[in-house]
Amino acid sequence: MIPYGRQSLDQADIDAVVEVLKSDWLTQGPTIERFEAAMAERCEAAFGVAVCNATAALHIACLAAGLGEGDILWTSPNTFLASANCGRYCGADVDFVDIDPLTWNLDAQALERKLVAAERTGTLPKVLVAVAFSGQSCDMRTVAELARRYGFTVIEDASHAVGARYAGRPVGCGEFADMTVFSFHPVKIITTGEGGLVLTNRPDLAQRLCRLRSHGMTRDPAQMDEPSHGPWYYQQIELGFNYRITDMQAALGLSQLTKLDGFLARRRELAARYLRLLAYLPLTLPTLQAEAESAWHLFVVRLQTERLTLGHRQVFEGLRAAGIGVNVHYIPLHLQAYYRDLGFVAGDFPEAEAYYAQAISLPLFPAMTDAEQDYVIDQLKQLLII
Repeated sequence: MIPYGRQSLDQADIDAVVEVLKSDWLTQGPTIERFEAAMAERCEAAFGVAVCNATAALHIACLAAGLGEGDILWTSPNTFLASANCGRYCGADVDFVDIDPLTWNLDAQALERKLVAAERTGTLPKVLVAVAFSGQSCDMRTVAELARRYGFTVIEDASHAVGARYAGRPVGCGEFADMTVFSFHPVKIITTGEGGLVLTNRPDLAQRLCRLRSHGMTRDPAQMDEPSHGPWYYQQIELGFNYRITDMQAALGLSQLTKLDGFLARRRELAARYLRLLAYLPLTLPTLQAEAESAWHLFVVRLQTERLTLGHRQVFEGLRAAGIGVNVHYIPLHLQAYYRDLGFVAGDFPEAEAYYAQAISLPLFPAMTDAEQDYVIDQLKQLLII
């Protein structure tokens, strides 16, 4: 089975983890700080806060933004559950902004129209989670302008976009978002096994993120409400969580980071081959928005079902039967049972629903060979020309 995504590990990665295993620190040691600093430097950000996964990163980013009961979070319906669930964890209401029919990312024009209406009804969001779907940022310049106008915090969920660029700068630099979240799950661009990171340029947010990931406690006397009892002393000053990453994971992340440029180059090479070799099939291929340079976490095609004999599911199952581990990213969040119970119904976000009825994610990962890709393309052609 050719998977849709797969980690790329080598002996250097293994050696980096073994080195930590032989050290005095397995959990909260200096390797985490080195990984955070390296990621921040790579992305031209001031602060990096590493956590156990990107869901945890989204949660504490929302909390650091002050999201709570009575507030509203907006995000794209074309994303993984965590992009919306993070708002619900904070007690906030969640709503969605439909996607752009070309990039399949959050539609900035739809966002503006929704903000105009929300201002009239007093239902403006406190937080927008702007998802960098498949590896490219949405129209973050417009998003940032709207955030200044309407007063909401922007969290870019760049779980797919480690190493991507927008407007000539690294995603995560903080020019267009208050905080940026990355994922290091094994199918993502680089991996720590499980893991996530929040980047920000604001010291107040960084301080709170660090506190929230570790039970809401601090050893900093400046944050305490009484003098320290001694060198052992710490205080819990708010309700936090055990969202900490380990030195073992951070060591793997540091090793993977040294290979990021190579991973990106191969992903872009494979994406370019797909774009060239699939151009004449009854498919709608990915479109990059003007200022985005994608990391190509996913390569999604949309079946032009009106031109095909086989339906969406039949093509999907045909590819699986041929040993190709295709997937669908994503089922629109508002159609999930949990969100339907909150009042969302089919038809609320028609672009996301139309996309879902046609989308298939094809295999794309750095170790994928040209021969494997050619096989995927050949099998897809056979299904589409029946």
